[in-house]
Amino acid sequence: MASDNRAASPTSPDGGTTTQAHFLRIARLTLGALAIGMLIWLMGDVLMVIFASVLCAVVLYGLARILVRHLRLSHGWALSIVVLTLISMAALLVWNSGPAIANEAVRLQEALRQQETALRGNLQNSAMGQVILKYLPASLGGQQTGGDNSLASLGSRIAGSMTGILGSAFGAIGTIVVVLIAGLYFAMDPASYANGLLRLVPQDSRPKVRSLLLRAGRTLWAWVAGQALDMLVVGTLSGIGLWFIGVPLALALGVLAGLCNFVPYIGAIMGAVPALLLALSLGTRETIMVAALYGVIQFLEGNVLAPFIQRHAVQMPPALTVLSQTLFGAILGFPGLILASPLTAVLLAILDGLTQPLSKKDRL
Repeated sequence: MASDNRAASPTSPDGGTTTQAHFLRIARLTLGALAIGMLIWLMGDVLMVIFASVLCAVVLYGLARILVRHLRLSHGWALSIVVLTLISMAALLVWNSGPAIANEAVRLQEALRQQETALRGNLQNSAMGQVILKYLPASLGGQQTGGDNSLASLGSRIAGSMTGILGSAFGAIGTIVVVLIAGLYFAMDPASYANGLLRLVPQDSRPKVRSLLLRAGRTLWAWVAGQALDMLVVGTLSGIGLWFIGVPLALALGVLAGLCNFVPYIGAIMGAVPALLLALSLGTRETIMVAALYGVIQFLEGNVLAPFIQRHAVQMPPALTVLSQTLFGAILGFPGLILASPLTAVLLAILDGLTQPLSKKDRL
């Protein structure tokens, strides 16, 4: 009888084993979260480079799969065609339009510098403008201490953040080269790297982790395809609209608007600011027209284009997108701000695969 009581005690409701197991589970989760947080804090830049490489690999692999599906090519030949096509397009763009693009970029930088000087002078001549300059950060041209009092310093700060990736030994150009090369190797044989990662997972958890990896890959490809379409439409409409209004450097501003739209919501504001600054030199009428143009484009992008893309790609709540940009930007700096949206899309896909959907009675 004593042995029966001892055998039953571990599973008894009032026994300590259940509480101890629950405590150990909470402790493991807490330690795991702390370890992940410490890893992000210590190696945030490296993790961003790895994620950017994976994102590049997803793009190359997805384009190669399209050729494999339609042309019945092997993966190696399809990937070679994709890489050679992209290199040829970049070389052709640099050969034909490189000098013009560089010239427009220089002119845009000089025009923005002149317009910033004029705007600062106008603010200093008014009481309200002096109040604005007093509380505006130095990086934005204000009088707060701690930096150069010019809008140009904002660009240098952003450039400084980019060159901080992987330390000063690599810099921005070296980091981009690393991302492209690593992405190409990932795209050549993604199964080898995924299988190597699966070997680190306990055997009973491998089917679930494999499913999550596949889900994450599909989500990244859907996000990239949708965002590329969004950037193309926004950049084209911005360039045509600015040219029609008569704003100088419309081509450069359109390209800038499309590139900035890689970062949802915040990127739209970043792309509109240079156009508005140049429009100020033309007059109030042109400034209002440019503001209305970007407002209409963002309205169409948010209410027509984005729902169409999300129907076929990734659905991300706007508030969550903005908050994720704020969070990853604060933790990982400028690279975190750029990659916040695809990273959030992957995390949402993984969480969706780990949790059960809500039933009708549980929904609010």
